Amino acid sequence: MTEIKKSIHGEWSSRFAFILAATGSAVGLGNIWKFPYITGENGGGAFVLVYLLCVALIGIPIMIAETLMGRRGRQSPINTMQSLARDAGADESWHYLGWIGVITGFLILSYYSVIAGWAMSYVFKSLSGSFSGEGVDHIAKLFDAFIASPMQLIFWHSLFMMATMDVVVRGVQGGLEKAVRFLMPSLFALLLVMVGYAMSTDAYQQGLDFMFNPDFSKIDGHSILTAMGHAFFTLSLGMGAIMVYGSYLPKHVSIAKTSFIVAGADTAVALLAGIAIFPIVFANNLEPSSGPGLIFQTLPIAFGQMTGGLIFGTLFFILLVFAALSSSISLIEPAVAWLVENHNVSRNKACTWAGLATWLLGLGTVFSFNLWSDFKLFDRTVFDLLDYLTANLLLPIGGFFVAVFAGWIMLRRHSEEELEMQYDAGYWLWRFLVRYVSPAAVFLVFLNVVGVLSV
Repeated sequence: MTEIKKSIHGEWSSRFAFILAATGSAVGLGNIWKFPYITGENGGGAFVLVYLLCVALIGIPIMIAETLMGRRGRQSPINTMQSLARDAGADESWHYLGWIGVITGFLILSYYSVIAGWAMSYVFKSLSGSFSGEGVDHIAKLFDAFIASPMQLIFWHSLFMMATMDVVVRGVQGGLEKAVRFLMPSLFALLLVMVGYAMSTDAYQQGLDFMFNPDFSKIDGHSILTAMGHAFFTLSLGMGAIMVYGSYLPKHVSIAKTSFIVAGADTAVALLAGIAIFPIVFANNLEPSSGPGLIFQTLPIAFGQMTGGLIFGTLFFILLVFAALSSSISLIEPAVAWLVENHNVSRNKACTWAGLATWLLGLGTVFSFNLWSDFKLFDRTVFDLLDYLTANLLLPIGGFFVAVFAGWIMLRRHSEEELEMQYDAGYWLWRFLVRYVSPAAVFLVFLNVVGVLSV
């Protein structure tokens, strides 16, 4: 009889709670802030198609793998990997894979918090009427002046980190679950409103053409790597978040079904964000490849011109902050869980230590937009370097080894028991994808990056 382990941190109250939490982890700034601007930078429709293929063939199989590994281990990613490796009779050095996830989540949150702080600031800018009736030039100057002020960015970065820690310190059901129970459906509804507005612009069809008419001449190895990295980023893979959330999942919840629901919801939000934003970009003669400031220079124009824009703009940025918050709590949770398990400290102390370390590293991102804007490592600012290192390198590396471990190292009967579909064709398909397709795809992209192959 299989031993049923319990997490010392608690469990989700239901399957629905896990879906909300995992969707909240996946849906965030990656969908609404990052997806539109990297789509713009990589040529539009062809990039979207590559991204969707990455989600289907790489993202979903690895999400299933991370979740089942987390539920089997019932601990932080580091301790889970050590436990699963021991069960499989494998080298316990596999626990370093857990470390990769925890460190990656920590690095991502350090700059994610800064960008989320921008969204918090824009709540008040919208509420004060700063966008009302204003055009492209004014909105651009407003954004440029904001990111040029280190003190403003530090204030909002600090406020967001405190909000994140306030949720995490309350635990699984008391904090994490309550925080996501109503936020994600609300964000989805507001995005639909924004799509409705985009449909009323003259550039709606141009926006759709940009997103869904592929021009494969725009695709190269870098674009494919970016699409794959974003599939990991937006699904919260390779950063320990899904693994630790899986450790809180009740025993008889279907991992495969919930993974498909989470991935579907996450992808829908990303596509809706692009459908809402690109018509506004083209209607106002803006450049779709304008980079990280895209959402902060396009949506405010729409809010400034539309009827009820002050209300909708304020609500949108509030919900954007909440979406960011639902992701940030999952990024710090693996580190907090490990500190509680391994250093015999209270959850309160663990949150304080992890939060303070993240905040300090985040100052590098703050200064990369102003005081250190000319300081570059490997021809990248601190923010650009952290973004590239995590999304394009650490996340795919982590995902690659998750696939290898789940497909080749982990005891087969353990994965069969967790997925509860031993004799189902779905199990054979998942096992084929996670053993061969997902790791091979990641590996081939890396060969392209180092110049062995060319795409």
